[in-house]
Amino acid sequence: MLIIGIAGGTGSGKTTVVQQIINELPETEVGVISQDSYYRENHNLSFEERALINFDHPRAIDFELLVNHLKALKKGDTIEQPVYSFVTHNRTDDSIITHPRKVMIVEGILILANAELREMFDVKIFVHADSDERLIRRLKRDIAERGRDMEEVLNRYQTTLKPMHQQFIEPTKAFADIIIPNDKYNTVAIDVVRAVINQRIT
Repeated sequence: MLIIGIAGGTGSGKTTVVQQIINELPETEVGVISQDSYYRENHNLSFEERALINFDHPRAIDFELLVNHLKALKKGDTIEQPVYSFVTHNRTDDSIITHPRKVMIVEGILILANAELREMFDVKIFVHADSDERLIRRLKRDIAERGRDMEEVLNRYQTTLKPMHQQFIEPTKAFADIIIPNDKYNTVAIDVVRAVINQRIT
């Protein structure tokens, strides 16, 4: 099993890169695990308390479960990936049955910040995008998909997202094997990734 880690700041275009890689492979050979599914469950907290959690800090992620799930997949076992709701700031009772694949993609803002997880990646990718571009994308997404208002998103960006990005996310670029400048026409980097995958799974 080839495990690819794709990191980058919020709104950097990770999802686009993941999609470009998936498009290159037969559907039965590739699976995706999102860091967003592995936020810690917070059933013991009220909604108001959960809303105050700093979701851009490594502490918010259940890395232990994520690592254990990857190990299980590598052994050939099927896992139940948690489902997280950004509306309620909590895990739901649902899960996604995830089968082992030749290529597993793990994507998320903080996946290169955890040493044990990092060790499991055969290829580490960091998607880089201009901070203004990332803010605009974050604004659009949080308002459209997560029911936030503009003031709330901007406030969270200034007080949490930006400082956390500088402290925990940007430095992990140093661990990347490939840095992809975010540009939808950036075919060279995707070609490199494609070549690596083909070399490893054929």
